Amino acid sequence: MIRQIAIIGTGTMGRGIAYLSAVAGYETIIYDVDSAALDAARASIESTLRKGVEKGKVAEAIAGEAIERVQLANELEPAVRTADLIIEAVPEDPDLKKNLFSQADLFCGEETILATNTSSISITKLASAVERRDRFVGLHFFNPPHAMKLIEIVRGERTSDHTIEQAREVAERMGKQPIVVRDIPGFATSRLGIAIGLEAMRMLEDGVASAEDIDRAMELGYNHPMGPLRLSDIVGLDVRLGIAEYLASTLGPRFEPPELLRRMVREGKLGRKSGRGFYEWKDEG
Repeated sequence: MIRQIAIIGTGTMGRGIAYLSAVAGYETIIYDVDSAALDAARASIESTLRKGVEKGKVAEAIAGEAIERVQLANELEPAVRTADLIIEAVPEDPDLKKNLFSQADLFCGEETILATNTSSISITKLASAVERRDRFVGLHFFNPPHAMKLIEIVRGERTSDHTIEQAREVAERMGKQPIVVRDIPGFATSRLGIAIGLEAMRMLEDGVASAEDIDRAMELGYNHPMGPLRLSDIVGLDVRLGIAEYLASTLGPRFEPPELLRRMVREGKLGRKSGRGFYEWKDEG
């Protein structure tokens, strides 16, 4: 039974997953070597809880209990030693992820499940860094984690049925709808999302229509809640580029990034986090 969850990473996804974990009633430990990043993650979780209370989405008592469940750790061994589930949420660098998992595998208990939040990297390849490959699984959350309903559970070649069921229970307790997919490049969601996003960029590059009108076409014509270019800005154009390059190397040239995307990343136009991408984000952070 999962009682304690350790989150590796304090970025947008790491702090969002930690929020979900604490609100769902799990003892939650966030790990990062940077103490300032840990403090910022805790402050972000507190802010999200306050907003939830103000909007009537989270009861004040639940918010108070949730933040009390959050612990911070800047050393990996104490962070994962008693965890029942470890969720990695660091940048999409296979070597970085494998190194963290190989260490965590040594420090945690025998029954602990190891999960990665990767959106595209092979679960089986990441699992090669650990001994417990039957207890290794993909748990792909979506941004922002507290608002998005989906969790993509990815089964590696040796992931056991029991691990899949425990992952499903965690997802449902967090109030999410899980889907289970095979370990293929891009899984289900990243593969589809990148395909639409890259084609929208090519259309913009070819002068088919403005970014606003391309997005409006998908929002009004296909009932998408957000257009692919605005979504790319929110995800981060550097993140989109990394995923596209990986998919192009594994699935073929149809995922080759357009020159427009490469140029924007070179120029530091990364989307919302840099203040400029396909849109200006000066007032939205």
